[in-house]
Amino acid sequence: MKPECEEAPSLPPTLGLALAMLIIGTVGAFATEAGLDPVTTVFWRCVFATIFLGTWCFARGHLPDRSLSCWGLAIATLGGVCMVLSWVAFFAGFAMTTIATTTIVYHIQPFFVVLFGILFLKERVTLFQLMWMFGAFLGVVLASGVTATPLSISERWFSGIGLTLVAALLYAVATILAKQLRAQRPEVTAFCQTLAGIILLVPFAGTSIPPASWGWLIGIGVLHTGIAYVLMYASYPRLSTPAIGVLTFIYPLVAILIDWSIYDHALGWSQGVGLVLIVISTLGFKLGWRVPLRASQSA
Repeated sequence: MKPECEEAPSLPPTLGLALAMLIIGTVGAFATEAGLDPVTTVFWRCVFATIFLGTWCFARGHLPDRSLSCWGLAIATLGGVCMVLSWVAFFAGFAMTTIATTTIVYHIQPFFVVLFGILFLKERVTLFQLMWMFGAFLGVVLASGVTATPLSISERWFSGIGLTLVAALLYAVATILAKQLRAQRPEVTAFCQTLAGIILLVPFAGTSIPPASWGWLIGIGVLHTGIAYVLMYASYPRLSTPAIGVLTFIYPLVAILIDWSIYDHALGWSQGVGLVLIVISTLGFKLGWRVPLRASQSA
């Protein structure tokens, strides 16, 4: 039987999740400044994340874990393949659109999880949930920029939006697979995923890395995948759904601010409306908001 490891003092959960979202919100800038192709960037993200997560899991006594089964490792590996391919598509979207646009559209992924549950797991959905889902997808249409001036939207831009939707879809699949591993420490699952990413991408990753890129790559692996994930996993069980729903949107807000302040990419009015729709629809879905369809009768 594996000995229990004493838990070290941690940040208050609200602060921990807020800090995690703040860190992840800068990933677009790190990927852009690294100046490498998406596959090479994600490969090194996996390398440095695996080093960090492996060290963390061994230090905290989560590894070696004799309770790991072949089935669990297979599911984690498959989830890892989906996750790293999602990262590749996500980073490719940055270069084809903007950091802000890609990040906003990517936040449709919780609704892909719901759709998978409806289509394949026969989960039931209410009229109000369908309404919030419709609102979110309408928000994606607006946030994608397709309603902007036609001259500002190119085929490359649409390709970037398409890749971002693929990234969100793959992330949703990885999320569903991870849900099958409730008995496994999430840090261990993430370690398996990034290790799978190394094996998957090593034949395709570039070998000539400019010295100036290494700091950004280490940051993406250690900060955005290692530290941020550990903070999230420590915070989620200790927070209510409303708190998680609200704090999660620190991520796109930081990305939008960075894209505007550093790269001079301001959101158009329709993209702003799309962002608001996605935020409201996500919160409405997660918190079970019900819109009165008719006035209630007084007793």
